[in-house]
Amino acid sequence: MPHPDTPLEQARFIFTTGKLIRDRINRLMAARQAQGACLARFGEISVAQMHALFFIHSRQRMTIKELAETLSVSAPSASAMVDRLVEKGLVVREPDPEDRRRVFVRISPQAVLEMEAVEETILQAFVELVEELGPETSREWCRILERAHAILTDETKPLNRLP
Repeated sequence: MPHPDTPLEQARFIFTTGKLIRDRINRLMAARQAQGACLARFGEISVAQMHALFFIHSRQRMTIKELAETLSVSAPSASAMVDRLVEKGLVVREPDPEDRRRVFVRISPQAVLEMEAVEETILQAFVELVEELGPETSREWCRILERAHAILTDETKPLNRLP
């Protein structure tokens, strides 16, 4: 493939490659589920619910409001999402012992091992990709992602809004 020259071509290439990475991870997850791995319940949830699980797992626990802000959805949407995850036994709600009005959500004890298996499956997909890329290209990719991470997490920069 020729190197994209314009910002639009570059953005399209980055976006398309990101989709290829997600597709590879999804195929790997599906294969692990088909093998009867402990990932079966994760085949029944949406991408948004999976994102919610990763955020909750990474922070140990969070409020519905924090989850809504993290996912850029309304609090009622986040609450409905949590309701579905509670029904599947993946998340539990627990009251804040210091403020009864506040409720935390966290990964259920029985789903913690499943979340770790999901993360390991995804990590393995990246390990394979990094090995295929080789050390020099992988280091360059990390350098580029460090710069992108710094830009994306800079709270002082306003987000571009679509009209």
